[in-house]
Amino acid sequence: MGTILSIEQFKPIRKRIEEEGKKLVFTNGCFDILHTGHIRLLKWAKTTGDKLLVGLNSDSSTRRLKGDGHPILPQDERAEILSSLACVDYVIIFDEDTPQNLINEIIPDILVKGGDYRPEEVVGRETVENAGGKLLIFPLVKNHSTTKIIQTVIERFCDGK
Repeated sequence: MGTILSIEQFKPIRKRIEEEGKKLVFTNGCFDILHTGHIRLLKWAKTTGDKLLVGLNSDSSTRRLKGDGHPILPQDERAEILSSLACVDYVIIFDEDTPQNLINEIIPDILVKGGDYRPEEVVGRETVENAGGKLLIFPLVKNHSTTKIIQTVIERFCDGK
């Protein structure tokens, strides 16, 4: 089970991970309604290193990225859900639109993103690669998205409204 931390609380943990010669894996997202695509990405990300840190977009960040009506679940609930997964070691909520500042602070060894991104589009890639780390892209899990779940709920329970 993971721990929800601030960046300041995580910094000494990051140092210890590095001193122990272990690999820190980082991924991020809004994780508004957790679905199979998210779970598969997180489980796979964990297998690529020793510790998995998930950067979670805050409520205001999610709203700016996804629009009004988002997030469906508040950040504290999303963080608790993520931290309850066996594959997630740490969760940090960040308020910026991208995790660049968080990546700059922790410099993970491995950066994981979903297959809906091309390598040149991944925020933090240069920071990680310049420090000797690597970017890994997880293949997109087709037909699994928060948008699709929301649309299904609307169609089934709101007469398409």
